[in-house]
Amino acid sequence: MSKRPITRSMKNWFIRHRIKPITALSAIRQLLKDPDDTGQVFKIIEALKGDSIFAAVDKLREHPDGMRLLVEKPDIKSLLNDRDALAAMPEGSIGRAYYDFVHAEGLSADGLVESSEEAPRYDTLLGPDERWFADRLRDIHDLQHVMTGYGRDPIGEISLLSFMVTQVYNRGIRFIIFMGSRKFQKEHPDLDIKALVAEGRLIGEHAAWMPCIRWEDRLHEPLSEVRAELGFKAPDCYLSIQHAAPYQMAVA
Repeated sequence: MSKRPITRSMKNWFIRHRIKPITALSAIRQLLKDPDDTGQVFKIIEALKGDSIFAAVDKLREHPDGMRLLVEKPDIKSLLNDRDALAAMPEGSIGRAYYDFVHAEGLSADGLVESSEEAPRYDTLLGPDERWFADRLRDIHDLQHVMTGYGRDPIGEISLLSFMVTQVYNRGIRFIIFMGSRKFQKEHPDLDIKALVAEGRLIGEHAAWMPCIRWEDRLHEPLSEVRAELGFKAPDCYLSIQHAAPYQMAVA
């Protein structure tokens, strides 16, 4: 029996699961110096993602709605970039809330693409389904801000990352949460960062799985009603800090 299939299988397993810790460490140092450097976030995620995309796509295939998404591969980015259409959506809708969020922050879906392109993709095994899924996760990042209610301040980002890693596991995101929490706790010892991270995790556990939802069809719907339908709990711990100590929300 030829050993080549076994050798090839072992090589593919290694490529699929490998991580690049040195690359991740270099990127986390840069990110801690400049928390607004989104490109470093993508470098860390890419370097440490291992098998996470394959596992998430396998989960998506288990659900009829997920299979339809994989077959049709809708392009959420084009809709999220159409600011005129978003601005024309009803007040209080998901799409209008998304527009208000990215407009206030000076963001765009294309901006996320540009930042992600700073991080080379190390894997060679991603098929069309995995590539589409990875791109979709990137493209709905700011939509996750809208659905959860977390802002772009440092503790809002850490809390959102906790939500994200609960929904789709990634070693890189866990690493960012760990390092970011340590830094922020040192700078603000009066804040309970662990409680914020725990809250993000609980929201992620309770809410519907965002990657399995065809958001293209729901942008016109009322945000509050969709949050209730899909089990998005309010981030009360985060909001209480936002109300009690707003000055700390702007510190990077």
